[in-house]
Amino acid sequence: MACIPKEAVGRMARLIGDADKALCKVNKLRSITSKLDEKDIEAEAEIFKAMADPCRLKILSLLREGELCVCEIMVGVDRPQSSTSHHLSILKDAGLIKERKDGRWSRYRLSEGAVIELLNLVKLIERS
Repeated sequence: MACIPKEAVGRMARLIGDADKALCKVNKLRSITSKLDEKDIEAEAEIFKAMADPCRLKILSLLREGELCVCEIMVGVDRPQSSTSHHLSILKDAGLIKERKDGRWSRYRLSEGAVIELLNLVKLIERS
């Protein structure tokens, strides 16, 4: 385990009032944080950032009903093609949607059922 800075233990000790407990808590925190994968956290943050826009959430909701072309999505979100394509690009880069070329048209769908589950979980959290 990496060396624990004295200032971290000191800060914790001032907060909880016990140096021994502070050392145990800091050790536990270091153990937990050492197991975190920064790449995973960054990837998760990108997904949440992609979903953090009302227009993109509306697009995801539209795609819950099935595959749609850009022209249908444009009408559904009441945005111009350039804005709609920008939002679709962000969702695609985050892995939330898939694109399929159909002649000159691009058709979009949710990337997997987990996206629907994630949207359902948001609704559950929102209602609680």
